[in-house]
Amino acid sequence: MGGKNKQRTKGNVRPSSSGRAAEVLTRESGVIPAFVGFDTTVTSELSYVPAVHGVEEIDNQVDADFRLVLRKISKRDVITRLKAVQDFGSMCQERDAEEVKRVLPYWPRIYCKISMDHDRRIREATQQAFEQLVLKVRRSLAPFLKSLMGHWILSQCDTYTPAACAACQAFQAAFSPTKQPEALSFCKDEILGVLQDILLKETADTLSDPQSVTEEEREAKYVRMLTSSLLGVKRLLSLLLQSDREALEQRLAQLVNSGTFWKYSKHKTPQVRGAFFEMVCALCEFIPQLVQAEAARLCPAVLLSIDDTDPVVLPPVWEAVLHVVSTIPDCWTHVNARKGFLPKLWALLKEGGKGMAKALHPNLMPLISKLPQQVTDPTLDFYTTFFNSFIQGLSSERAAMSPSESAVIVTCVVECLRYCILHNAEKEEGQRKIRTMLISQQLLPLVEKALGNPSLQSGPLFLLVTEMLISWEKRAGLHNEGEDNDDKNVFQDLLADFWEGLGFLFVRYVDNEEADPQVLEGVAIMLQVMRYPERVNRKHLPKKKSVTICFSKSNNEKSEVEGDGVEKPVPALLNEALGSLQTQHLEDVVCQLAQLCLVHVNENNSERHFVFLSLLLRSFHTPRVFGTLVELDDKIPMDGESNERVLVWLAEKGRRETEHLVEMVFSSLYCCSQQETTCVLGHITEMDLQWGIILQIIQRACADSETLKSCSDWLKGSVLGEQLLGLTEELCKVRRCSPTSASSTSSHGWTLLSLVLSQHHNNEPLIGEVYMEKILEKLHNTLSETKSLSDAGDMEPLISFICDVASTFFSSVQDCLLLLSAEELLLTVFQLTAQDQTRTHLSDSLLDKLRKVCLVGVQSLIQHSESEVKEGGFLHSAAIWVTNQLLTVSLDIKSLQVLVLAVQSLVETVISVCDRDSSLLVQLFTLLTPSQTEWIRIRQALPPQWINTPLLSGRHRGVCEKPSVDLWKFRLSTRLPAHLCACALLGRVAQTALIPLDQKEAECLSHLLSELLYAVQWCREVEYSPSIVSAYHGLLTDWGLSGLHSQVPESVLLERLYTRSVEEGGLWSLTLEGYIHTRSMTDTNSESVRKLYSSVDSLFPVSQSKLSTLQALCPSMTKEDRETLVALATAGIINWQEDDNVYGCLAVLMCCLKANTQVDEEVVQAILATVMEWRNSKEDWFLFSSDMSKSTTEQLTLTVEMMRFLAWLVTCCPTVLHSSQWDFLLCSMLAWLETASENVSSLWNPWVQLFVCENAALIVKLNQFFTSSSPDILEKLPSELKGEWTDFFVEGIYNLLLPLPIKITDAFTEPDDPVFPLAVLQSVGVALTYVPVWQLNQNSLPPKFIADQKTNLPGPLQTLLNTFCPLLLFKARPLQITVYHLLEKVMPQLPECDGEGDKSDDDSDEPCLSPPASLMAILSTCEELCDSILAGVQVGEFAVVQSLSVEYSCILGYLLAWKLLLTFFKSSPSHLRAHYAQYLKRSCSLNKLLLHLFKLMPENPFYPGQGPETKDTKTFFTESLSLVVDKSDAVEWELPHLACTVYYSTVQDLPAMVRLWWNSQEKRVSAAVEKFTIKYVSPVLSAQEISSVHSSTQMFDSMTVKARSAAREVIATYSVDDIFIELVIQLPQNYPLGSITVDSGRRVGVAVQQWRNWMLQLSTYLTHQNGSIMEGLALWKNNVDKRFEGIEDCMICFSVIHGSNYSLPKKACRTCKKKFHSACLYKWFTSSNKSTCPLCRETFF
Repeated sequence: MGGKNKQRTKGNVRPSSSGRAAEVLTRESGVIPAFVGFDTTVTSELSYVPAVHGVEEIDNQVDADFRLVLRKISKRDVITRLKAVQDFGSMCQERDAEEVKRVLPYWPRIYCKISMDHDRRIREATQQAFEQLVLKVRRSLAPFLKSLMGHWILSQCDTYTPAACAACQAFQAAFSPTKQPEALSFCKDEILGVLQDILLKETADTLSDPQSVTEEEREAKYVRMLTSSLLGVKRLLSLLLQSDREALEQRLAQLVNSGTFWKYSKHKTPQVRGAFFEMVCALCEFIPQLVQAEAARLCPAVLLSIDDTDPVVLPPVWEAVLHVVSTIPDCWTHVNARKGFLPKLWALLKEGGKGMAKALHPNLMPLISKLPQQVTDPTLDFYTTFFNSFIQGLSSERAAMSPSESAVIVTCVVECLRYCILHNAEKEEGQRKIRTMLISQQLLPLVEKALGNPSLQSGPLFLLVTEMLISWEKRAGLHNEGEDNDDKNVFQDLLADFWEGLGFLFVRYVDNEEADPQVLEGVAIMLQVMRYPERVNRKHLPKKKSVTICFSKSNNEKSEVEGDGVEKPVPALLNEALGSLQTQHLEDVVCQLAQLCLVHVNENNSERHFVFLSLLLRSFHTPRVFGTLVELDDKIPMDGESNERVLVWLAEKGRRETEHLVEMVFSSLYCCSQQETTCVLGHITEMDLQWGIILQIIQRACADSETLKSCSDWLKGSVLGEQLLGLTEELCKVRRCSPTSASSTSSHGWTLLSLVLSQHHNNEPLIGEVYMEKILEKLHNTLSETKSLSDAGDMEPLISFICDVASTFFSSVQDCLLLLSAEELLLTVFQLTAQDQTRTHLSDSLLDKLRKVCLVGVQSLIQHSESEVKEGGFLHSAAIWVTNQLLTVSLDIKSLQVLVLAVQSLVETVISVCDRDSSLLVQLFTLLTPSQTEWIRIRQALPPQWINTPLLSGRHRGVCEKPSVDLWKFRLSTRLPAHLCACALLGRVAQTALIPLDQKEAECLSHLLSELLYAVQWCREVEYSPSIVSAYHGLLTDWGLSGLHSQVPESVLLERLYTRSVEEGGLWSLTLEGYIHTRSMTDTNSESVRKLYSSVDSLFPVSQSKLSTLQALCPSMTKEDRETLVALATAGIINWQEDDNVYGCLAVLMCCLKANTQVDEEVVQAILATVMEWRNSKEDWFLFSSDMSKSTTEQLTLTVEMMRFLAWLVTCCPTVLHSSQWDFLLCSMLAWLETASENVSSLWNPWVQLFVCENAALIVKLNQFFTSSSPDILEKLPSELKGEWTDFFVEGIYNLLLPLPIKITDAFTEPDDPVFPLAVLQSVGVALTYVPVWQLNQNSLPPKFIADQKTNLPGPLQTLLNTFCPLLLFKARPLQITVYHLLEKVMPQLPECDGEGDKSDDDSDEPCLSPPASLMAILSTCEELCDSILAGVQVGEFAVVQSLSVEYSCILGYLLAWKLLLTFFKSSPSHLRAHYAQYLKRSCSLNKLLLHLFKLMPENPFYPGQGPETKDTKTFFTESLSLVVDKSDAVEWELPHLACTVYYSTVQDLPAMVRLWWNSQEKRVSAAVEKFTIKYVSPVLSAQEISSVHSSTQMFDSMTVKARSAAREVIATYSVDDIFIELVIQLPQNYPLGSITVDSGRRVGVAVQQWRNWMLQLSTYLTHQNGSIMEGLALWKNNVDKRFEGIEDCMICFSVIHGSNYSLPKKACRTCKKKFHSACLYKWFTSSNKSTCPLCRETFF
């Protein structure tokens, strides 16, 4: 055996010495004498071997998995043991029975140990596993029962309930209920032996190992085992048969005789004490003779422990007490009751059981029934002390705080009183005194105590007293039940004494001016309970276990306890059938009290006596009581006017509490006839009482059906009706005039109206129907007035009250909406909910209330109406009003949403009541739909701006009779056109109500859907602008209306759209085209399209609408149909006549050609010849040099079609054209361009814009053709064509094109103007991107120079910059991009004009040179704008800029200007680059740029349209940005992408300046910049630097450069003669922010100091020069070469070439002759404040 810390040899599987010892013993003797070890003879696994004989034979039969689990069970770790036990249970459940049976020999010892484990989870799991074992092995468990059963019984009594339940469940699984006694009988001796050992022998240290178990755990286990053992004895006795119990009596006697056993009654742990007393109960019940033998020790142990009030101990103690007094007759001889038992009982009772009344007090009556005379003598004193203590317990803290505790004590007090009185019911003087004492000194004081205590009032006391009195009356013979009791007179006297005492008690409290209202209420409650005991809620009566006490009719017989024992639940004591009090005593008391109250009311006007009298009369409204009151007050006669006194009280002003007076009225009405009732109530109504009192009267009248019946004449009469009508007018008037005076009167008034309108009985209104309708009409008129008020805020409380009333009315009254006024009220409510709050000025809460009212009203209407919309009814009126709102009222988005929501809610309510098949829905939908004339009118009212986009994109060919500037300048307001509103609302209704559809509904709906598609197409064509149109389209999408057309058969809708298109053309044709495209009919369903027109001949002759339709259908037509169209169109062109529709034929031809229809060369030549013929005969058709302001749209469209035809020729048939045809084409193009240039002012006209755009498109096609065509095609062209294009036409084109953007922006200064020709700028911009550089250098723009502008540029270039740079800020993206492309072409040439740079001040610090002044001026302007735009954004945050907004244009111009500047910088030579960089440094422009960029670059600059982030995810830094002039998609990502591109170019071209800026920033900014750069920029930039080294074509003499991509290293090797130098340049992870490190490789022939200088120089160049690594190496090599050429270093910077301006040392000292760089000397002089030579310290001249 090695030490703990020794390293175990790998692969060592030798067993431990114990295993080897076991193996040796087995080999030698074949048995193991009670040893436990680990066997290794069979398998290589470690296996558990129990200490049994024949281990080899048994162990070989146990499954290896079981062996492993059993071994784990013996581990010390709790989790390991728990998991092992759970696994054992699972294996028992899953394995075969035979495998499990092999484990049985080992299970008892393991079970006996782990079933008593410290961890309760293990004990529970053990029992669950045991159950699985039992279920699997069944009868095979029998041989092992005796060794298992003792601990099994212990486990069933485990203090951890889940473990005990699991053990019981296993026991029940093993044995049926009939077999359980047999099994226990078989093992009874072993069980008792285990239990006795634990109780008498074991200690905490013997049950657990003191060395491995803590003292706390040992003690806890010992206590648990004691508790389980005591309970185990009880369980054993309860389950055994009587014969087996008797057999165990001797062994149990040994246990009981032990002194140790009796000590458990005083054990410090409550669980042990409780278990001890439970065992005592079992002994008393099952082996009484054994208990009687030990009475001397048992009685004191039990009877003197009654003061143990621990919740665990008290119930078994008192159960044991009852058993002892029942089982041991002479128990009191062993205990001194007066000194030991009774004082403890009195103390316990006085403290209310110390919070254990529920467990203690139900045992008291059985106890006193068994107390002998010797204990209770003298009886009177005993009962007095007993009940005094009992009742005193009610005042204890726990009883006062707990109603349930108090109720138990009260119940037990009354039960004990009843018992004692019944037990002393003889005429003997002593018993009479006892009865008198119990009544006068106990019961009545208890009642008196309860009168002022609300908790006791609500308890069971009064009901229990009433039940007791009823039982006494029955015994006194007052119920005429034929009983013949000898003690009848006794109980009569008893009743008389009680009522006399109770009467005195009540009078004493009532006959007092300052009577306590709480006591008076208590008196009333008690009298009410006595009058109607059956109405009392019995929830406070405790459910209890008790015993049946039987009293003999013989006076001298004693009571006895019947039944099997005290635990048997039996009915409560003397629970006779409940009746009612029959004596006159109760009514006498009530009459006496009523008279007293009346006296106090008359004399002192006592309010409290008012209330008390009302409460009395509520329960005692008998003629005798009222007669008594009348006799007392002679002013009140006995006829029906007995209410006059009450009426006087009601009429008194300022009386707050009137409920009791109303109750008195109705109490007296019980004595009146219906006629008298009507008269009295009518008189009350006319008394001008407060409305709150009238409300209380009506509520009381509706309280029950009998009262309602007697008051019905008054409720439906005119007196009440007129009063309510006047109330309604008063409320509406008061609220409207003085809304702030919201008093309780008006509040009661509204509640009253709500009550009378909603309360119905037997489906009849509460009040007269005439008055109901008048009230509703008044409410409707009031509510209608709010619609005409400018501010309904003052009306809001009134409307709220009306809503409450209407809601209650609609929801409660059946057929309420058959009243016309009710329908009008509902319509007004609906109108208020369907209008925007800006018009109604209603709050959100009030609107919600109105919506709920409308919902309830519509539900009520639909439920009780026929399935049709009646004219003039609510649905008809609502539909007419909604339609009027749509067609005549201009709605904004919010108003439309509100209206649609209201109508949708209405429709959904209709559907919820009926169903979708109801004709009601179709009728409602029909009423909401405009007529055909109205549809045409609202369609024509749509703004015509929709034509711009399809016209200029070539998707639509339309004309306009008289276009005017005002027409196209029209801006859509913040209100939606009526057509859009109608489509949205009807679509929403159709979606809700008419789907699914039948054929009829589909036909009806197709008309609406065609209009809806028309509206959607209009939104699409205006490009969802302005924002209200975008919001409208968003609404349609959110509501799912964009795809609603899929619910209608395709053929039906397609046919309707085609018909509309042929008839009207225009937007209908585009709608048709969009629907065909949406349904993907272009390729797959062309047959469906062909069915529409049957034959293409039907589309000829071509009208404007047919042309639009044909253009929409052409892509979907078959090849044959298109060829037919080409033939028809060609025939029309070739055979043209003066009045023929040449334009239509040419347009049809172009539609077919655009659809890639094949045309023969001969046809093309014929058409072209015809067009050239028009040039000669119809020159005005070409509009050369014409005034386009006077041209018609038909003329313009014809010219445009000719341009399109010529552009098609250039693209598709260039080789077919002859020289003359090319001349015609090019000259026409140039003439049209000249015409366009002369008519800029007419570009407001969309057709003029189309003219210019198509001409520009022709120019683009020509540029593409001449620059990109293959040599084979160019050879087939006329030989002189290429030269003519280059020498003449290009110059002519761009001389006209270059000034065109300037002219346009001068003519149209406002880019947001609806007539601004943005499309022209876009087309011209695309054409300008093809301008050659030489044309820009020699441009013919009007000269433009700026005063005081320093420049070295030639005049044309400076003019170009001054002209176009300001346009970078113009708010038109196509123009900005165009200007960028133009200036980018000339940027590389500009640095050449600066020559050698700034020579003006060679002695200055560092010479600087400004980039082009015009570019820097626009950059400065942009900086200020961007500062203001991005002022609120922090560095690192992403500023989202709305696409194409003013801010977008400013930032775009700023970034484009910087992109141009960086292009200029990159094109500069090294010495000029330093000058430019110095200028940027001084102006701080770069610093501002970098701050702006980190506000414009997204936090995660991923390229859009990708999946989740991966290693290869594309970013804005890995993908190049294409700045296309005519780009229309993904514009929202253009600005972030451009910002990333500019940042990348900046760190690539100006790394030193970026590094300097980064180092100067605060920590937060620098950290954000570094994190972003490392993640997205550095990897790309480092890879590019390394790649540029690889691919560099730059050759160095005597130096080679290599790169290592993986290590981000560049290795430069320099060798001259015998000198060999190797430098390793390492790029940092955050390149270029971090400094590049230069490490030394090999070196030969260089001194150490010189070597260090050169390394320092290279590091300085790479750190401070703005360029690539290759440029830095070239600079360093040049410096070293100069050194070898003999040029000495500057003795300030120790470098030949200056690190910033790349100059050589030129300034020499006249004394020491050393030369220095000018910049170095300047720094030296300024920093040292001296003018001496740095080396010799002489004055420098």
